[in-house]
Amino acid sequence: MRLLAIGLLLALPSMAMAAAEPNTQVPSGSRYYAATAVPDRIVASPSVDPSHGFAVAWRTNGSVQSPLLEIARADDTPAIEGIVQVRAKTQVLQTENGLSHHHRADIDGLQPDTLYVYRVQGNGSWSAWNQLRTLAAADQPLTLLYFGDTQNKNVSHVSRVVRAAQKAAPDARISLFAGDLVSGGDDMDDSEWGEWFAAANWLAQETLVAPAIGNHEYFEEFEDTPQERRVLGRHWPMTFALPGNGAGAAAGTSYWFDAQGVRVAVVDGTSALDLGTAKAQAQWLDKVLAGNRQPWTIVLLHQPFYSPREGRENAALRKVLLPVVRRHRVDLVLQGHDHTYGRRGEGQAATPQYVVTVAGPKQYRLSGQARRTMDPVGEDTQLFQVLRIDPQRLRYEARTVTGRLYDAFELRRDDNGGKQRVEQQEGRIAPRDCARAQTAKGRTDRCWE
Repeated sequence: MRLLAIGLLLALPSMAMAAAEPNTQVPSGSRYYAATAVPDRIVASPSVDPSHGFAVAWRTNGSVQSPLLEIARADDTPAIEGIVQVRAKTQVLQTENGLSHHHRADIDGLQPDTLYVYRVQGNGSWSAWNQLRTLAAADQPLTLLYFGDTQNKNVSHVSRVVRAAQKAAPDARISLFAGDLVSGGDDMDDSEWGEWFAAANWLAQETLVAPAIGNHEYFEEFEDTPQERRVLGRHWPMTFALPGNGAGAAAGTSYWFDAQGVRVAVVDGTSALDLGTAKAQAQWLDKVLAGNRQPWTIVLLHQPFYSPREGRENAALRKVLLPVVRRHRVDLVLQGHDHTYGRRGEGQAATPQYVVTVAGPKQYRLSGQARRTMDPVGEDTQLFQVLRIDPQRLRYEARTVTGRLYDAFELRRDDNGGKQRVEQQEGRIAPRDCARAQTAKGRTDRCWE
């Protein structure tokens, strides 16, 4: 009987996994993530030149009208001196969790490669002092993190991916997210945003977060009617303090910045596909890349140019935007959306390298075409990516949530500006496939909900 009881206890975890998990950990109707007088959802993002400044967004309840950000050089003493105050701008948001005020402060005039502390104000309260180092000159090495879609079950599943990434690359200065940070589905998804920030935790405050917008940051207005249309969710422009230098047709959802020898251009794929802005964004991207004097270039967007999931074709992206990427010989195109892993290039050319990856637990299945045209590919795997860049080399690594190496290569520059790709096979685990015939909800087109 004792052995039987032990066997039943050991079986319980696998039995529990058979049921579909809720998308958030708060019960339906809970207002656990309602704003208070204490600042929360603090996130730092890059300015156009992050060596001299950055911007911070945060949230409070309606009692905070026009708060301050305080910043000073970091020192070993708690007696912080030389504090400078920056007045924030405030916007109001009404959600299922009630009214909230979202604040933004832009900081400039900072010294390159310098560690600063900053905190943000609430009503009779302040946040913790957060440490953030400005970026250095273009000849200094830089570490970036890159995440695919987080989207679902951020607290229960995505949080461990973020922690694993921070452990693997504690020197990371920037975190790139390829869209669909939350699942959304309508304009009342505040608890999902609360869980994204709970999962991101210190990463959002002590690295510069640069997200692309995904289709789930939009919602369908007048759904299933002749008037149906795609509308930008109200959280996006208030949640992140992004540079305001995007394409005119996608001003709040596209942008670019330079980071230690890397030009990063962020494109709004949803707007390009569904709102007719592909041509305008292509013209903008062409100008951004034509003026690039950095040795490396990254384009970040949500929807892939080459989709690894069966039945998805983003033809407008390939027709209008892809020629710009090719013409300017972009090094990396970092994408999400398809909840699998896949990498491919353009024939034998070293660049561009196109990557699709996923950080969250929703897992799709690969198409046959992806298996023929991408290498490596992967299913049923939560991943994060580490990029280590210096003037002569860009090293890319994709690692599983348990830290195992899944994919790796280097791009190497020669003295004439040419580039060579060197695959790194040592230490990689074997490509992973989904072993489940269906999900807990009975879906055969997915591997996990």
